[in-house]
Amino acid sequence: MFSDPATNLAKLGLTDGMKVVDLGAGSGFYTFEAARSVGGSGIVYSVEVQKDLLDRIRSTGATQGLRNIEVVWGNAEKIGGTKLREAIADRVIASNVLFQIEKPDDFVIEIKRILKPGGKVLVVDWSDLSPLSPKQIVAESQAKALFEKAGFKVELSFAAGDHHYGLVFVR
Repeated sequence: MFSDPATNLAKLGLTDGMKVVDLGAGSGFYTFEAARSVGGSGIVYSVEVQKDLLDRIRSTGATQGLRNIEVVWGNAEKIGGTKLREAIADRVIASNVLFQIEKPDDFVIEIKRILKPGGKVLVVDWSDLSPLSPKQIVAESQAKALFEKAGFKVELSFAAGDHHYGLVFVR
């Protein structure tokens, strides 16, 4: 099975009213699932550097009746680049983005900046060099070391589909 947002998000413990940030939201698969999970009193900030993808997320979210999505044109690789205030998020999602990040330390610092103390981060990324994966990946051990260096603690490690690993970190 390929990586399933609903299954992976279940590991993050989303509840009604939470504020969630989806970094590098892409086509919005995690954004939409998170928006359903946090209900109308919650909010999902869908952060993406590509404006056309944000337009698609906004449109698809409206079509699905999800009124708790806020799209943000931002760069999560830059400290302050998400344009979100400090400690705004209960949860952060980083799915299929680590392998693309040029400044991983700044990326993790930005996550720490926007995440509340005790908040959690879901990291899902490519686990191996399969025919489907990109040429370069960030191994699970590298991801753990990157987040631990910034003071995060690993809460959970799991298989997030046939080609992905999943990690949940606590700030």
